[in-house]
Amino acid sequence: MSSILIIILVAALAFVATVGVGFTFTAGNDDAAKKRAREIGAGRAPVQVSKALGKATEDTAKRRAKTQEMLENLRKQDKERRKVSAAQDIASKLTQAGVELSIPMFWIISVITGAVCAGVVWMSGADGLVISGISFKSRPILCAAAGFAGTFGLPQFVLNTMIKGRHKKMVNQFADALDVIVRGVKTGLPLNECIRIIAKESPEPLRKEFLTFADNLAMGSGLERALAQLYKRMPLQEVNFFAIVLTIQSKAGGNLSEALGNLSSVIRSRKMMREKVNALSSEAKASSFIIGSLPFAVGTMVFVTTPDYIMELFITETGHVILAMAATMMGLGITVMRNMINFDM
Repeated sequence: MSSILIIILVAALAFVATVGVGFTFTAGNDDAAKKRAREIGAGRAPVQVSKALGKATEDTAKRRAKTQEMLENLRKQDKERRKVSAAQDIASKLTQAGVELSIPMFWIISVITGAVCAGVVWMSGADGLVISGISFKSRPILCAAAGFAGTFGLPQFVLNTMIKGRHKKMVNQFADALDVIVRGVKTGLPLNECIRIIAKESPEPLRKEFLTFADNLAMGSGLERALAQLYKRMPLQEVNFFAIVLTIQSKAGGNLSEALGNLSSVIRSRKMMREKVNALSSEAKASSFIIGSLPFAVGTMVFVTTPDYIMELFITETGHVILAMAATMMGLGITVMRNMINFDM
């Protein structure tokens, strides 16, 4: 029995010693924890926490300042891109329209078009007009005016129409392209590979533009320069937003997929708003078309029924004055109605 008591006593003493050692090593940590709790409760953060918060705030301020600086640089670059000469403007229009023509070839075609218009006027045998005693009966002057309009007016009108249609297609496809980049970045693909996917899978004109964009990146032109070239070929607000997001992300960092996802939502919202405005203004557009076509329709019906009655407008001086006044008023009315029903989105 004495040996059993001795063993129990030794075990008890060992337990007491172990507990004492544990209290010795943990008492300081408990005191430190209680001290931190008292400081936090009193509104005084520990020194380490204060330093961490101060550093985080400083980093945020620096990043915000850097972002503002980049935005200012992007605004300056956008203003510089808008300042182009006349020759460069024609070249950019050809690029935006997707027409594979050089500037000399474009002017050759324009001159041929002007010559054709002048020839049509010459062959028609038009003698001109007489308005308020001022004679415009010189056939060479009329041919020169027709040639000027055919050289500088008609090709520019066709080119602008092609650019507008191509821009509309680009805007309709751009949000889908951003969604492809967002899904690719989330799955771990690099940005260049996502752009290559868009260049392969997207329809025209998005395929051609992103193929050129990907080729510029592959040739080592740099992201900022490649984006500037993309915006030069397609000067749209959506492309400008895309360039700003990529430029800021490449320099300041951030979640690219989230930023492009938000941009895709914004572009879709702009498209929906544009379609809603077009739907609301469709009645006004139809009314303007009807009002604008009424004089020509009535004149055609009068010419079919009683041609001698309406020909007085074309063979007498008073009729020429009336036609000039009618053309001026029609031009002013069409301009006013166009400004009323067109909305810049």
